[in-house]
Formats: sequence, C-alpha cells, structure tokens
Amino acid sequence: MAKRVSTSKALNNALDRAMAFDERVFCIGEDIGIMGGTFGVTAGLLDKYGEKRVIDTPISEAMFMGAAVGAAARGLVPVVEIMFSDFVTYCFDQVVNQAAKMRYMYGGNIEMPIVIRMPGGGSVQSAAQHSQSLEGLFGHIPGLKIVMPSSPSDARGLLLSSITDRNPVMFFETKSLYAKVEKLEEEYDPIPLGTASVKREGGDVTIVATGPCVLKAMNAASALAEEGIEAEVIDPRTLYPLDTKTIFGSVEKTGRLLIVTEECKRGAWSAELSAEVAEKQFVALKAPIARVGALNTPVPLAKQLEDYYLPQTENIVDGVKSILKESVIK
Repeated sequence: MAKRVSTSKALNNALDRAMAFDERVFCIGEDIGIMGGTFGVTAGLLDKYGEKRVIDTPISEAMFMGAAVGAAARGLVPVVEIMFSDFVTYCFDQVVNQAAKMRYMYGGNIEMPIVIRMPGGGSVQSAAQHSQSLEGLFGHIPGLKIVMPSSPSDARGLLLSSITDRNPVMFFETKSLYAKVEKLEEEYDPIPLGTASVKREGGDVTIVATGPCVLKAMNAASALAEEGIEAEVIDPRTLYPLDTKTIFGSVEKTGRLLIVTEECKRGAWSAELSAEVAEKQFVALKAPIARVGALNTPVPLAKQLEDYYLPQTENIVDGVKSILKESVIK
C-alpha cells in the first residue's frame, strides 16, 4: 500500500531496515539519539536499538569520525551523521587521509564500510557556515563514493546500497528536500550506486542536474516545452561512481549539454563532468557545454540574497536558450 513519505522519513526507514537486518550497523553523531537528529532522520532509533547502536557524541566531529573509521576497519558498519555538511571540514584527515585510503594501503585486506551522512545546501536561510554544497571537494579524492539523492524514493534506496557497500560513501542530503513528499510503496529495493535516472526524455538538449536542482530542471523543461524545446533531464544520483553511459548516450542524441548544480561554480563537480564530456564526446557536441550554479561567494543569509545566489528555474531556461543560440549544424 502506497503512503505519502517525506525524504527525512524515507531515510529513517532505510536506516531502520538496515539496522534490523545487520546488527553490525550502528549510527553515531551529535544529537542523533535522544533528539532524533537535527532533521529527524534518526527519530525513534534509540528506543528501538539502544544506546550501543545509536550513539550520541560530544561536539567533536574529529573524535567521532575517527571512532567510526576505526570501527569500520574492525568489521562494524558505522553510519555517521555530520549535523551540517559544513562541519565535515573538522574531520578532513579522518575522511581524506584515513577512510579513503586504508583499503588501498592494506592491499584490500581490510574493508571500510562507512557511510557519512551530511545535510547540506541552501534555500533554508542557514547562512554561510551551514549552507554549503561541498560535494566537489570530495570528488577530488580517490577512494570515496559520493551519493546525492533528489527524492524520497531515491534517498531510501541509495542509502540502503551505501550501507551495504564495502567502501566509504559520502552521502549528501539536501536540507531543502527533507520535507519533500512522495507517494511510496512500503516494499522497495536498494538502488545500485552508479545508475542515473532519466527524469524526462527529450531530443534538443541534455540537462544533467543534481540534488535540489533536479526539480528546478524539470520545471525548466516544462517551460521550455511550451516553446517547442524538448529537454532531456538526467539525475546522476551518484556522482562517483558516475553513470557516464547514460549521460554520454543522451549527449550523443541531443548534441547539447547543460549541467546544473547548487555548488558555486568555482572548482565544482559540474566542471569535472564538463571536462569528461568534452574529452570523450566532443565530436557529438553541436554547441559549447554550459553550466548553471551558485555564485562564487559565501552563502548569504537574507532570503532575497540567497535566492539570487542560488541557481533558479529561470537561470536554467536562459542557459538552455544560450546553448541553442550557439549551436552549429552538424
């Protein structure tokens, strides 16, 4: 029977299912037990599984991330919650120099099954230190997988796959999507990492969008369709491993690519995807690749400024039209 489920509840359901199935899975982080997590994702898990498997920690990200890395190396399956993704900067050494490299350095003789959940992104007026989109930072680090769901159904299916993966997974949850509701069946399967979702088919231009930008891209595609422009919208769902087969196939069909992410454009993951397509699908392109992203400034607090800072539907529409103007006949 289908029920209306929010993203936060979908994530909670996936954690509950994983913990019930495998007693090695445990959650660790600030305020995740008694409070149920800042955004309610771990609500009820302490009562069900006890304080040994839902561990409230002091405000010390470096400490509990180090504990989780050690636990994973010894065969447990920690799911770490960083209260805001911005705070992952406190534990860069544990993530970048330890979790990402240990399996490689030990010749595969140990595994590192750790999931690092991070609420991030803007649109909720949390200001510069609580609103960043940092996926591009970790995309530079071999050994890390990066997941970024855009809907309740994807969130729960991708989290299940992340927990059963034997490698460290950076799981980015966009705060503005926690309240997003979708009608879901109670029974569901894990979504394999590295599989993109084609949200809308079209033949004129490919739009690859991540996280909260997927809905904006869908709205832009609807607006463009009213003008006779058919956009294909792809949600990669996992940034690494990346489903290049689906993206490249779409670019071969449309000859045009617009990449939309909520990160600031400087050093963004969108730039890496642009480079990949330019290197491997250049002959298919009928126009230069374009990107839509946030401004290269800290995230503003005031709603009007934050809205201006973040990519919006109209920016995507304008981006598509600029690509079409620059198209060449092939």
